[in-house]
Amino acid sequence: MSWLIDPLSTDFVVRAALGGMLVAVICGVVGTWVVIRGMAFLGEAIGHGMLPGVALASVLGLPLIAGAAVSALVMSAAIGMLQRRGRLSYDTSIGLLFVGMLSLGVIIVSHSRSFATDATAMLFGDILAIAPGDIVLLVAALAVTLIATAAFHRAFVAAAFDRRIAQTLGLAPHIAQSALVGLVTLAVVVSFQAVGTLLVVGLLIAPVVAARPWAQRIPVIMTLASGFGVAAVLTGLLVSWHIGSAAGASIACSAIALAAASALVRGAVDRVRRAEASHRSIHGREPAPSVSPPPSILERP
Repeated sequence: MSWLIDPLSTDFVVRAALGGMLVAVICGVVGTWVVIRGMAFLGEAIGHGMLPGVALASVLGLPLIAGAAVSALVMSAAIGMLQRRGRLSYDTSIGLLFVGMLSLGVIIVSHSRSFATDATAMLFGDILAIAPGDIVLLVAALAVTLIATAAFHRAFVAAAFDRRIAQTLGLAPHIAQSALVGLVTLAVVVSFQAVGTLLVVGLLIAPVVAARPWAQRIPVIMTLASGFGVAAVLTGLLVSWHIGSAAGASIACSAIALAAASALVRGAVDRVRRAEASHRSIHGREPAPSVSPPPSILERP
C-alpha cells in the first residue's frame, strides 16, 4: 500500500488532492447542466477566453486567478452582447471571441521572458501549487455553486425543457440562462489552477458522461458526476506521482478513461440483463421485454 500512502506524505500533494476534489464537485454540479444544455463549446470558449487576463496578470505580477476572473467575465459579457445586438448566431459569436481572446493571450504571453513556462502553466494548470488560500476560495466557490444551483433548479429545468413554458410559469428563462452562464464561468475560473484553460472542459464533461448511464434524475447525476470527478482527481495525482507526468493532464485523461470505462460497464450490464430476460422468456416465465427509448433526464418543473 506504500504506492497509495507515499504521495500523501507531502503537504503539497494533500493540498492538491483537497483542492482537486473541491474542483471536481463544482464541475460535477455545473457540468451536468453543461452537458444537458449542450454548452460544452461555451465552457471551452470561456476557458480559452481567460488566457489574456491570465497572461496579463502573469506579466504584471498580479494574482493569476484575478486576471482569469476578469477576462472570463469580459468574455461572457461579450458573448451575450453579440447575441442580443448583433445578427450572429450564438455559436458564431462564441467562435469569433474564442479565437480572438486566445490569440490576444498568446500575443501577451509572447512578451514574457519565460514564454514556454508561463504558457504551459496557463494551458495545463499547476494543481500541485495550490495554496491554503486557494482552498478557502474553492470552498467559497462550491458554496456559491450549490446555493445558486438549488435556487435556480426549477428555472434551469423548465428552460431546458421548453423556454416558453418557463416564461409562462414566471421562471424568467433569460435570467436563468444568465445565471447558468455565470455558474459555468465560475467553474471554469476556479478550475484553472487545477487543470488549466486547455483541459478544464474535460473535467466539466467527462465525469457527467460517466454518470449519465447510471442515473436519470438530475440531482443523482450531479452526485455521481462529482464522485467520478473526485476519483479522476485522485487517480490522476497518483499517476502523476508515480510516472512523473503532468498532474493536470493526468487528471483530465483519468476523467476521460473513467467515462469510457463507465460506458463499457453499462453496456456489459445491459447485455447481461437482456440475455437473462431472453432466457426467462424462452422458458415461459415472463414475456420478453419491449423495446422503448430511455426516459429523459430532464425533470418536469
